[in-house]
Amino acid sequence: MSTVGSPLWYTSRAAGVISLVLLTFVVLLGVLHRSGRALPGLQRFVVAGLHRNLSLLALAFLAVHIGTAVLDSYVPIRLIDAVVPFVSAYHPFWVGLGALTLDLLIALVATSLLRHRIGRRYWRAVHWAAYAAWPIALTHGLGLGTDSRHGWLLVVMICSGLAVSAATAWRLSLADANSVPELAGRR
Repeated sequence: MSTVGSPLWYTSRAAGVISLVLLTFVVLLGVLHRSGRALPGLQRFVVAGLHRNLSLLALAFLAVHIGTAVLDSYVPIRLIDAVVPFVSAYHPFWVGLGALTLDLLIALVATSLLRHRIGRRYWRAVHWAAYAAWPIALTHGLGLGTDSRHGWLLVVMICSGLAVSAATAWRLSLADANSVPELAGRR
């Protein structure tokens, strides 16, 4: 019996998309928060709390995405395939990118929980993995998603990519401006 179109399939797809959108907002908030500039109408502690809470919500949806993909018998995805990159019998490269994203996110969560014990410097070094995790997750969705190349989902993915690219470019331009003495004095 084919389970394409089953509740598990729809739940897995929806949870994956929601997780990607939430992770996009998390990256955007992280980039904006790290810039040192206040967001209009939001104090820095509010942005930090929103960043943290959206991260946790994204991880909850990611857990649903993975759990339903493993439970859905239509494709042979095992729990180990979700954790160990590139070992899946089903599209090993694309599933492997998802597993790699999960591993990076686990490292981010673990070091965030241990931030006060491991120190800010080490935490920050590991936290840079977010800049790798997000595009890997986007690529995973584009490569493995059966409907990710057309319609509204493609628009969501393109908008996510453009938003993160623009925020990252803006953040890098601030760093460049701070490295040039005459520009740094103008801020």
